[in-house]
Amino acid sequence: MAAAWAADPADERWMGLALEQARVAVGSGDVPVGAVVVDAAGEVIGTGINRREADGDPTAHAEVLALRAAARARGEWRLDGCTLVVTLEPCLMCAGALVLARVSRLVLGAWDPKAGATGSVWDVVRDRHVNHRVEVVGGVRERECAQVLLDFFAERRDD
Repeated sequence: MAAAWAADPADERWMGLALEQARVAVGSGDVPVGAVVVDAAGEVIGTGINRREADGDPTAHAEVLALRAAARARGEWRLDGCTLVVTLEPCLMCAGALVLARVSRLVLGAWDPKAGATGSVWDVVRDRHVNHRVEVVGGVRERECAQVLLDFFAERRDD
Protein backbone atom coordinates (compact mmCIF):
# COMPACT_ATOMS: atom_id res chain seq x y z
CA MET A 1 0.00 0.00 0.00
CA ALA A 2 1.08 3.57 -0.57
CA ALA A 3 2.18 5.65 2.38
CA ALA A 4 -0.63 7.03 4.49
CA TRP A 5 -0.95 9.65 7.20
CA ALA A 6 -1.72 8.67 10.78
CA ALA A 7 -5.28 8.26 12.00
CA ASP A 8 -6.52 10.30 14.93
CA PRO A 9 -9.20 9.46 17.53
CA ALA A 10 -11.86 11.26 15.48
CA ASP A 11 -11.06 8.99 12.51
CA GLU A 12 -11.61 5.95 14.73
CA ARG A 13 -14.96 7.34 15.91
CA TRP A 14 -16.10 8.22 12.39
CA MET A 15 -15.11 4.75 11.19
CA GLY A 16 -17.45 3.41 13.86
CA LEU A 17 -20.27 5.31 12.13
CA ALA A 18 -19.23 3.91 8.73
CA LEU A 19 -19.20 0.41 10.26
CA GLU A 20 -22.75 0.97 11.52
CA GLN A 21 -23.74 1.82 7.94
CA ALA A 22 -21.98 -1.31 6.62
CA ARG A 23 -23.88 -3.48 9.09
CA VAL A 24 -27.16 -1.98 7.85
CA ALA A 25 -26.14 -3.01 4.33
CA VAL A 26 -25.65 -6.66 5.39
CA GLY A 27 -29.40 -7.20 5.44
CA SER A 28 -29.89 -5.64 2.02
CA GLY A 29 -28.05 -8.28 -0.01
CA ASP A 30 -25.53 -5.70 -1.22
CA VAL A 31 -21.84 -5.97 -0.36
CA PRO A 32 -21.72 -4.37 3.11
CA VAL A 33 -19.75 -1.18 2.65
CA GLY A 34 -20.56 1.91 4.67
CA ALA A 35 -19.45 5.51 4.19
CA VAL A 36 -19.84 8.85 5.92
CA VAL A 37 -18.80 12.35 4.88
CA VAL A 38 -17.67 14.65 7.66
CA ASP A 39 -17.26 18.40 7.19
CA ALA A 40 -14.39 20.51 8.55
CA ALA A 41 -16.34 21.17 11.76
CA GLY A 42 -16.62 17.42 12.43
CA GLU A 43 -20.31 17.16 11.53
CA VAL A 44 -21.57 14.19 9.52
CA ILE A 45 -23.21 15.66 6.41
CA GLY A 46 -23.70 12.52 4.34
CA THR A 47 -23.98 8.76 4.72
CA GLY A 48 -24.23 5.88 2.30
CA ILE A 49 -24.36 2.14 1.93
CA ASN A 50 -24.00 0.04 -1.19
CA ARG A 51 -27.35 -0.06 -3.02
CA ARG A 52 -26.38 -1.54 -6.40
CA GLU A 53 -28.61 -4.57 -5.98
CA ALA A 54 -31.43 -2.71 -4.25
CA ASP A 55 -31.55 0.09 -6.82
CA GLY A 56 -30.33 -1.79 -9.90
CA ASP A 57 -27.78 1.02 -10.26
CA PRO A 58 -24.12 0.22 -10.99
CA THR A 59 -23.05 3.60 -9.57
CA ALA A 60 -24.88 3.17 -6.23
CA HIS A 61 -21.72 2.56 -4.22
CA ALA A 62 -21.64 3.69 -0.59
CA GLU A 63 -19.06 6.40 -1.34
CA VAL A 64 -21.00 7.90 -4.25
CA LEU A 65 -24.25 7.94 -2.27
CA ALA A 66 -22.52 9.57 0.72
CA LEU A 67 -20.95 12.19 -1.56
CA ARG A 68 -24.33 12.93 -3.15
CA ALA A 69 -25.94 13.35 0.28
CA ALA A 70 -23.12 15.65 1.43
CA ALA A 71 -23.39 17.79 -1.70
CA ARG A 72 -27.14 18.13 -1.12
CA ALA A 73 -26.53 19.09 2.51
CA ARG A 74 -23.97 21.70 1.48
CA GLY A 75 -25.92 22.93 -1.50
CA GLU A 76 -22.90 22.58 -3.78
CA TRP A 77 -20.80 19.88 -5.40
CA ARG A 78 -17.43 21.02 -4.02
CA LEU A 79 -16.69 19.14 -0.81
CA ASP A 80 -13.39 20.79 0.02
CA GLY A 81 -12.53 20.54 3.70
CA CYS A 82 -14.52 17.31 3.97
CA THR A 83 -13.38 13.82 4.88
CA LEU A 84 -14.88 10.66 3.39
CA VAL A 85 -14.71 7.73 5.81
CA VAL A 86 -15.38 4.32 4.24
CA THR A 87 -15.04 0.73 5.42
CA LEU A 88 -13.44 -0.55 2.18
CA GLU A 89 -10.89 1.12 -0.06
CA PRO A 90 -12.69 2.91 -2.90
CA CYS A 91 -12.78 1.46 -6.40
CA LEU A 92 -11.72 3.33 -9.52
CA MET A 93 -15.12 5.00 -9.98
CA CYS A 94 -15.34 6.12 -6.36
CA ALA A 95 -11.75 7.34 -6.30
CA GLY A 96 -12.54 9.47 -9.35
CA ALA A 97 -15.62 10.83 -7.60
CA LEU A 98 -13.48 11.82 -4.59
CA VAL A 99 -11.14 13.78 -6.83
CA LEU A 100 -13.95 15.44 -8.78
CA ALA A 101 -15.79 16.40 -5.57
CA ARG A 102 -12.58 17.97 -4.21
CA VAL A 103 -12.72 15.92 -0.98
CA SER A 104 -9.73 16.81 1.21
CA ARG A 105 -9.24 13.54 3.10
CA LEU A 106 -10.07 9.87 2.75
CA VAL A 107 -10.10 7.57 5.78
CA LEU A 108 -10.45 3.92 4.82
CA GLY A 109 -10.75 0.72 6.79
CA ALA A 110 -9.88 -2.41 4.81
CA TRP A 111 -7.63 -2.24 1.76
CA ASP A 112 -8.94 -3.83 -1.45
CA PRO A 113 -6.10 -5.75 -3.13
CA LYS A 114 -8.30 -6.60 -6.14
CA ALA A 115 -9.95 -3.31 -7.08
CA GLY A 116 -8.66 -0.61 -4.72
CA ALA A 117 -7.83 2.70 -6.37
CA THR A 118 -6.51 4.81 -3.50
CA GLY A 119 -3.19 3.15 -2.82
CA SER A 120 -3.31 -0.60 -3.40
CA VAL A 121 -3.93 -1.53 -7.06
CA TRP A 122 -4.06 2.07 -8.30
CA ASP A 123 -3.60 5.43 -6.61
CA VAL A 124 -5.96 7.71 -8.50
CA VAL A 125 -6.42 10.21 -5.67
CA ARG A 126 -2.72 11.08 -5.54
CA ASP A 127 -1.84 10.71 -9.22
CA ARG A 128 0.25 13.62 -10.47
CA HIS A 129 -2.02 13.98 -13.51
CA VAL A 130 -5.22 14.81 -11.60
CA ASN A 131 -6.22 18.36 -10.74
CA HIS A 132 -6.84 17.63 -7.04
CA ARG A 133 -5.11 15.28 -4.62
CA VAL A 134 -6.67 13.62 -1.60
CA GLU A 135 -4.88 12.84 1.67
CA VAL A 136 -5.27 9.12 2.45
CA VAL A 137 -5.38 7.57 5.91
CA GLY A 138 -5.59 3.80 5.54
CA GLY A 139 -6.18 0.82 7.76
CA VAL A 140 -8.39 2.51 10.36
CA ARG A 141 -10.16 -0.25 12.31
CA GLU A 142 -9.07 -2.48 9.45
CA ARG A 143 -9.79 -5.82 11.12
CA GLU A 144 -13.35 -4.86 12.02
CA CYS A 145 -14.02 -3.54 8.52
CA ALA A 146 -12.55 -6.63 6.87
CA GLN A 147 -14.50 -8.94 9.18
CA VAL A 148 -17.85 -7.50 8.07
CA LEU A 149 -16.93 -8.36 4.48
CA LEU A 150 -15.47 -11.78 5.33
CA ASP A 151 -18.62 -12.75 7.23
CA PHE A 152 -20.84 -11.56 4.37
CA PHE A 153 -18.99 -13.57 1.72
CA ALA A 154 -18.59 -16.65 3.96
CA GLU A 155 -22.36 -16.76 4.44
CA ARG A 156 -22.91 -16.65 0.69
CA ARG A 157 -20.43 -19.45 0.05
CA ASP A 158 -22.27 -21.64 2.56
CA ASP A 159 -25.58 -21.25 0.68
